[in-house]
Amino acid sequence: MLCTRLTNANILTMDPDHPVARDLGIWRGRIAGLDEAVASLPAREVVDLHGATVLPGFIDSHVHLSWTGLKARTPSISGLTRVDDVLAAIEDAVSRRGPAGTWVSIGGYDQRALGRHLTAAELDRVGHGRRIFLMHDSGHACVVNTAVLDLLPADVPHDDGLLVEQAMGAVRRLRLPHAQCDLADAIEHAARACLAEGVTACAEAGIGGGLLGHSPVELGAYQLLRDQGRLPLRIQLMPGGDTLKPSGAHEQDGIPRALDLGLRTGFGDDWLSVGPLKIYTDGGMMARTAALTEPYEGLDHTGRLQDDAERLRDLIVDGHLGGWQLAVHAIGDRAADLALDALEHAQRLRPRPDARHRIEHAGLIRPDQLPRMARLGVSAVVQPNFLRYFGDDYATVMGERRAPWMYRGRGFLSHGITVVGSSDRPVADGSPLRAIQFMVERASASGRLIGPDEGLTVDEALRAYTVAGAYACRWDATAGSLTPGKRADLVVLGDDPRRVEPSRIGGIDVVTTVVDGRDTKGTWAA
Repeated sequence: MLCTRLTNANILTMDPDHPVARDLGIWRGRIAGLDEAVASLPAREVVDLHGATVLPGFIDSHVHLSWTGLKARTPSISGLTRVDDVLAAIEDAVSRRGPAGTWVSIGGYDQRALGRHLTAAELDRVGHGRRIFLMHDSGHACVVNTAVLDLLPADVPHDDGLLVEQAMGAVRRLRLPHAQCDLADAIEHAARACLAEGVTACAEAGIGGGLLGHSPVELGAYQLLRDQGRLPLRIQLMPGGDTLKPSGAHEQDGIPRALDLGLRTGFGDDWLSVGPLKIYTDGGMMARTAALTEPYEGLDHTGRLQDDAERLRDLIVDGHLGGWQLAVHAIGDRAADLALDALEHAQRLRPRPDARHRIEHAGLIRPDQLPRMARLGVSAVVQPNFLRYFGDDYATVMGERRAPWMYRGRGFLSHGITVVGSSDRPVADGSPLRAIQFMVERASASGRLIGPDEGLTVDEALRAYTVAGAYACRWDATAGSLTPGKRADLVVLGDDPRRVEPSRIGGIDVVTTVVDGRDTKGTWAA
């Protein structure tokens, strides 16, 4: 007997062998069959979907759940455009905190809204002895007051309280770690927001180290959720590259650096697993720290790498030799050059045809870099909502010639490069449907077209969030399509993205999200 049979549905399986179905059977969290294979079978519950559209659950291949959940509890200055208003909001937040010496975190900071960065002196005027930490929305910079600067080593560089990239990390280390129970609460909060948008699985892009690690024992927060039955969706964890250390392994193993006990990509189960090693090579466009080969328009610099180029290459090579799948953060084209050089060298030293290495963001990829990515079998894990919401600004600072190269779609696919959809939540809106709309239209929220020749079909954009996401996360044997034997993870939509005008895709209702055959909104019981 089936647990659940969905009937009278418009089921888009993303499986070319059976692309559309009307009935779908679920048994013990797996897809038992489609159409005539299940239509006559008894079921504990039969759910008539009245023509609603069913898709595989969306996979968000690059998120920051801990940061998202913690940010939701943090006072925010988002939306304020006057310096005086921002300072007043910060002073109000300070007044609600503890005595002098207390840390006060503020979210929602973006200098573009103000026309310049705030300064330590300005924060001093409203800090009243507290230690103020103003986190940039990109995650690549912060502004602090003098009470914080006084705690830093003298060799940490800053510009009147502005710290970027690794210098920002020095400030974060003054405050870490967060408690596992606090992280668990934050992760659960963010994961439930993902569920509401049709996401059934995601990859946490950097724990334990890097720019956004929250604790050296961060993985334990996810295990705590799992142990308590509070893990609402499937999560893959990417350890930060700096968590590797000299391994002392046998010389025949050829593993120069590793996590303890040789833990690497693939450890875990269907609910919680270890995914790629996350390696940062540069910063971000929003903070103007993405590493470019030519200067930003109107500026006299080309961004920066996270570290000495040779040390970054060595880390990428050592990760490959250690058996890891690599998720290499490279937004600018200069960072992409470094990543591709290192991956090519690593594959020469130890060929791994199915390594499935990834370039995270691939924010600016020159035409000459596309064939290299294809030859190396590297996936592009892009964030379409970056251009939907920040595209006007990004296109301006890249200029007319380079703007069409940003967060490509067609250019990748035409070269045989797998395009993977993701959000980088909370940096940008997490909605897969709104991202899919952008991938088709290539229009920012203002209506500005950005690289229209890079537009995808609706089917191709849907694949980026289903089949391609499963491939990039090495879940393709169990997820990404509604194929018998795979996990019963799916999303029910109020309309068919293929049949509505592209401008309406982002507004389609998510009726319910199903994980492991269970309706997370309680519409039916499995």
